[in-house]
Amino acid sequence: MRQTIARLRDVSWVLAPLGLAILAGAIGYTLANYKSVTVMGDSMRPTFRPGDRLLIEQIDATEIRRGDVVLIDAPERYVAEPVLRRVIGMGGDHVVGAGNRVTVNGKPLDEPYVADVYEDLVVAPYDVKVPEGRLFVLGDHRANSNDSRYHLSEQSGSFAASGVQGRVMEDSAPPTVLVTSGSLGIALTLLGIGGYVARRRAQRSLPPAAPWLVG
Repeated sequence: MRQTIARLRDVSWVLAPLGLAILAGAIGYTLANYKSVTVMGDSMRPTFRPGDRLLIEQIDATEIRRGDVVLIDAPERYVAEPVLRRVIGMGGDHVVGAGNRVTVNGKPLDEPYVADVYEDLVVAPYDVKVPEGRLFVLGDHRANSNDSRYHLSEQSGSFAASGVQGRVMEDSAPPTVLVTSGSLGIALTLLGIGGYVARRRAQRSLPPAAPWLVG
């Protein structure tokens, strides 16, 4: 029995701290690299609707890809919070648009995510080259999106890539590795606590040690 108690003590002293360390690491990494936002406007319908909760992966300018939906902070154009927009063109790209038809470097874009069936006749055709370090962005709901098309006189309507705060995760779910790490940390912590509780119960059930006899 005493050997069992000693083993439980060793297990609890190892598992609980290890589990807490893994759990703390997973939480710290998540807070440093991801954040959650709520969609407020209609500019990204039907892809994202008002009230949708999205997980944003924080990235730097070198990680941006065409087609990404990004969270952009552009206080010189939007006085409110950062906005969601889709990256259409990057530095050096030649972007041409007329109505709902868009080409990048001479290739028509296949945009099944665009909400508008009819062409937007309000916005004039455009033909721009995106400056280096900047992005040409559009909303999926083209008829209701204040995007690059409305700022063509300012650096071809582009936005600074440095203003991107992050990219929307495709399934808006935490990465599997973080979920697994967090679950493992919780499991190890609970096992360690369980070992400690079992050890204490076992100690209370032991008979008192025989006193030493003095001759």
